[in-house]
Amino acid sequence: MKNDRCLWEAEWVIPSELAEGSRVLEEILEQLANHEWGTHDIYSVRLALDEAIVNAIKHGNRHDESKQVRIACKLRPRELWVEIADEGPGFDPTAVPDCTCEENLEVPSGRGLMLMRCFMSRVEYNQRGNSVVMEKQRAEKAPDDAKPSQP
Repeated sequence: MKNDRCLWEAEWVIPSELAEGSRVLEEILEQLANHEWGTHDIYSVRLALDEAIVNAIKHGNRHDESKQVRIACKLRPRELWVEIADEGPGFDPTAVPDCTCEENLEVPSGRGLMLMRCFMSRVEYNQRGNSVVMEKQRAEKAPDDAKPSQP
């Protein structure tokens, strides 16, 4: 699938402002809808990308508006590829406790990373831990996503 032609690609460099992150997220979701991705896939991408963008702004750059977040996106016929990088010190994703373990059920951290892994086909961090690459493989059209037939 990596060799499929790109239907759309874009790159943004935004300040560490949640409103800017939301604007970029909406642009990406609009492209998925324009290319007839199903509602379930769009919802999955919304949850995962929102979490990753907020993490970059809040945890990576610590809301420091002098720091930037870079978001790159490529949309292919069967796949969405997104990279989100911040200017923070990074983190070790393997050190985040598993939020599904009984001893961590009341711990507030780690749920976002779990959501990203559950809703995306691939989630990988760079060595430093300040950049994440996520991919979503497009599902076959579900019956509820089909367009109504014309009489």
